[in-house]
Amino acid sequence: VQLQASGGGSVQPGGALRLSCAASGSTSDYHVGTWFRQAPGKEREWVSTVRYDGSTYYADSVKGRFTISRDKAKTTLYLQMNSLKVEDTAIYYCARGRPVLSAIRNSGVYPYWGQGTLVTVSS
Repeated sequence: VQLQASGGGSVQPGGALRLSCAASGSTSDYHVGTWFRQAPGKEREWVSTVRYDGSTYYADSVKGRFTISRDKAKTTLYLQMNSLKVEDTAIYYCARGRPVLSAIRNSGVYPYWGQGTLVTVSS
């Protein structure tokens, strides 16, 4: 499975961006789609997950501002980011795998990763 992330860029605080992650290869309808991010000098952190049944989960820091979704074919993952803050600045990575619900926040359980796309929020 290969993942290609896109959509990053530079925006002012309060702005919006939409990230995409296109999957190719031997994808599975049972794959979980997840976004992580890594800010400069910080560890990678979990942002959001959509499971195979459509259920969604968000980190408290982005809840109410970000929306995760996927297309009907379950091959493209999206992250709509609204009301962006300076602290949202990071490289955003998409990941796919089949972790159990209790492990969705653990980056180590995902075998497939995109290359990352940079989001910069600055005035």
